[in-house]
Amino acid sequence: MSKSVNWKAALIAGGVAGVISGLVKLGWENVLPPRTPERNKTNPPQRLLEQAGIPKKITHSTYTYSGEKLPWVSYMVHFGFSTSFAMFYSLAGHYVPVIKMGDGTLFGLGVWGAFHLGIMPAMGTVPSAKDQPAEEHVSEALGHVVWMWTNDLIADEVYNKLTRVCLETI
Repeated sequence: MSKSVNWKAALIAGGVAGVISGLVKLGWENVLPPRTPERNKTNPPQRLLEQAGIPKKITHSTYTYSGEKLPWVSYMVHFGFSTSFAMFYSLAGHYVPVIKMGDGTLFGLGVWGAFHLGIMPAMGTVPSAKDQPAEEHVSEALGHVVWMWTNDLIADEVYNKLTRVCLETI
């Protein structure tokens, strides 16, 4: 590829996009919850941490806002996952443009398939794909499409603004 890639701008753009898309994905799951209340008593991030040996008193720690108990540890994993993938996508898309086909939607479906149908069931973090309800597949598949499309849109915009500013100051 002949064009120079500004790594710093790409990683910053991905980080910004990852936070915003993480919020979008949380909102999506309020509209189309992927799990039943019973299955969500220990959500996948909490289960994954427990599998790594972190005690339940930490994995289920909450903070209270507006009278609601919210799982801050789960949010840390959620946003860590979101920003990591967004930063990877933002940078790698400059070198391997095929991953940006469909403006991130195909990449989002790939991440969903890899993690929700393959890796997490194989680890025992979530039930096998055949044992997950259809509502979970619909919510997670569509949620990953919207999540990654948001990453694509925001990361490209932020990268373009950052690199335009850098070029204008030279």
